[in-house]
Amino acid sequence: MNIVTFGGVTVGLCILGYQLMNWYPGYKALKKKPLPFLANLGPFLVGWVYGVLAILGVGGLIGWAADTALWISNWLGDAALVWGVGGTTGQSATGTEYLPLTQGGGGVLLILTLVMVAAARKPKYGRDLKFGTWCGICLGTSAGVAGFAAVPLAQAANWCGDHVYGAI
Repeated sequence: MNIVTFGGVTVGLCILGYQLMNWYPGYKALKKKPLPFLANLGPFLVGWVYGVLAILGVGGLIGWAADTALWISNWLGDAALVWGVGGTTGQSATGTEYLPLTQGGGGVLLILTLVMVAAARKPKYGRDLKFGTWCGICLGTSAGVAGFAAVPLAQAANWCGDHVYGAI
């Protein structure tokens, strides 16, 4: 598993900010009818959850793809920090608890991968799902709020997988 750097967290936060600014309908519209606008964030949130679970995968092709995406994001973010604003690079503090997926959680991740591949092909939601996945990969192992959300997500996937596969 790759460790997220300041650059990787920066890329994840940039994706999140970009998505929120594209989504934001304005104060009056949001105040008038919030539920339809909040529902528009659903595909991004689903992608984010999948990205967090993918980066918590221990290995295999899905874990390799998530690690590669994180490595590229770390490199891009570090380059932007150094050459763009004159900052420095470094390893970001990771979450205090790292909870990898169990065998049942890995089964759930595989099922979610197939669902995400099918859903990402839809023109209406594909972009949001892809950006959400990338954001989740970048922020899933950070020490911030997103990183702390990874523990309950991993526990839920492990529990679900253990109960589904335990019943077989």
